[in-house]
Parts: sequence; C-alpha cells; structure tokens
Amino acid sequence: MTHYFTNNWENIQNFQARPDDILIATYPKAGTTWVSLILDLLYFGKTAPERQTSIPIEHRVPFLEINIPSMFQGIDMAENLPTSPRLIKTHFPVQFVPKSFWEQNCKVVYVARNAKDNMVSFFHFDRMNMAEPEPGEWNNYFHRFMEGKMVFGSWYDHVNNWWKKKQTYSNIHYMFYEDMIEDTGREIDKLCSFLGLSPSAEEKKQITGGVQFDNMKKNDMVNHCTIPIMDFKISPFMRKGKVGDWKNHFTVAQNEEFEEDYKKKMKDLTLEFRTEI
Repeated sequence: MTHYFTNNWENIQNFQARPDDILIATYPKAGTTWVSLILDLLYFGKTAPERQTSIPIEHRVPFLEINIPSMFQGIDMAENLPTSPRLIKTHFPVQFVPKSFWEQNCKVVYVARNAKDNMVSFFHFDRMNMAEPEPGEWNNYFHRFMEGKMVFGSWYDHVNNWWKKKQTYSNIHYMFYEDMIEDTGREIDKLCSFLGLSPSAEEKKQITGGVQFDNMKKNDMVNHCTIPIMDFKISPFMRKGKVGDWKNHFTVAQNEEFEEDYKKKMKDLTLEFRTEI
C-alpha cells in the first residue's frame, strides 16, 4: 500500500455505512469508473441530469480509502454525499472493507478483469499517476504483479477472496469486465435485476450508449482529466478498454511463465476468466 491509502486507516475502518449504500469494489484498473458511471446513470441520470455535466465522477462516486491532503479525502467526500443511495468505490481486498458495510447488509458490486489485461492496464496507469509507485520497466513489473507486490496487493488474492465472500454473503453481484465488453446491455440488465431497478427501454438505451468506451473517454466529467496527479501526456487514464491488449505486451516466454504460475494460484475452478473474446 502507499501512504495515500493508509494515512487515515482508523477512520476508514470506522466508516459508518448506511443500509442503502452501494459499494463498488474492484482491483485497480478492472472497470471501476465504467461501473461507477453505469450506477450513477441508473440512479440519478433521470432525476438529476445536471450532475452528468457539472460534477466529475470522482466526486459523485468517492474513493473511500484515498487520502491526499488538499485534494481528496475519500471518507469526508463519502460522508458528505447528498445522494441516496450513496455510491462509494473501493479497491480494498475483501478483508479490509469497513465492517459496517457487512453489518448494514449493503449491496456490493464487484468487477473482475482477467489478470493479463489487468496487469497491462495497471502498468500504464502507474506510469501516468503520480500517486502510484514508479512502474519501472515492463519485465520487472510483470514479475512484481505475479508476486503480488502491488498497491492493493495480489490480484489473485483479490479476485479469489471476493469470489469466496460471495458464497456466504448474498448481496454481492460479481461481474466480469470481459462480459461487459461483450454485451454491455445484457450486463446492465443483470445489474438492474440485482439492484431491483427497472429503467425504461429508452433509459437503458441511453445509458448503454453513454457508457461505451469512446464516449467515456471523450467525457471530461468521467475520464479523470481534471485530476492534477494524472499526467495525460504520458498516458490517458482511459487508454484502450479492450480485451486481449496483453498480446501487445507479453512475450511468448512471459506468457508461458505466466500460465504456469496462474495454474498454481487459481485453485477455484468455479472462477473462470477469459483473456480474449
């Protein structure tokens, strides 16, 4: 972890969730902003359309554990949200989620992305985000990812332990980035069913169009271009949004090494990922 996520640890752990809060949980770079925008549009697109053009997404859906003085205090932002439900995001592994979310039986939307694409996306994110450690060169990064020496820890632990939690806590909706790319409308339907929402066909069509990657990338209220710690000259926050971009980064030898390691770490055969669609 970096101090931006541990500075305020006690207050984060004591955060008081409300029963109607919705927690969006992901490993970094797995589609967090995408799902945040979908939820924001589902709940407030019709009742408060002005939000979409005047408030950046990071203020509409605060990042619970972030603590960058004079810029972002995730807890304060979450506590001061005027909306109901409050939409809150976290990258915490399941064991670090504040207890009150479970005690209040809050709904949680978890998004997982295949490890190879997730690694590549995280690499480019670390290059452009000044609050992240320097990624160094690709081959070292590749090994560090496999060893779990990342901000927010091991991808393998993250996706597996959230999957396990879903077996005992019924209020988790576990989504896959690849499914969303394949058929966004279908995945929004499943999400609505989990949340008990029934938008009109027209609303759904509008939302599905608004959250297509190219539209989000062009949308300054969503693409994080207003955040000073991100250097878009190095790489945009929203880069490609593709499944299979790992093929442009992994060498044949790296892919073989990765596959071997992956088999050892992914013991639960019910949790399956697609690295291409």
